[in-house]
Amino acid sequence: MTEARTLRSRRDTTRLGAAIARVLEPGDLVVLAGDLGAGKTFLARAIARGLGVKGAVTSPTFTLVQEYAIDRAPLLHVDLYRLHESKTPLAREIARLGLRERRAEGAILLVEWGEDAIDALGGDASLVVHLAITGDTTRAVTLSGPREAGIVSS
Repeated sequence: MTEARTLRSRRDTTRLGAAIARVLEPGDLVVLAGDLGAGKTFLARAIARGLGVKGAVTSPTFTLVQEYAIDRAPLLHVDLYRLHESKTPLAREIARLGLRERRAEGAILLVEWGEDAIDALGGDASLVVHLAITGDTTRAVTLSGPREAGIVSS
């Protein structure tokens, strides 16, 4: 795990998203963690843009999954926040969505609120990004996982 670094602006977050996008491969799982308002969805949009997504990149808060066609592999942007309040176990909800299978087929999963669902998502996250609010426009970010080294050196 890297030491926390500071994102001072939306531009810094956009640059981080582009750096993450450069290292992703088919079948990768990226977990975006942090409190409400920490910038998970903004970072997810920046990653999607870095992967070549054109047009609107909308939050999957209510749809749970947004899928985008990119050159490398399908990109699934997933938000599990609402599923944490479900009476159905989280692993069962994830199975119902077929996310583990999509990842096994080569889709890149970009999952908000997925830190306690890594096993259900196929295990071993390629990257976990934790965002923490440190000010009105600043965030602390820590990265961990096998893809971390490529981002740190970017």
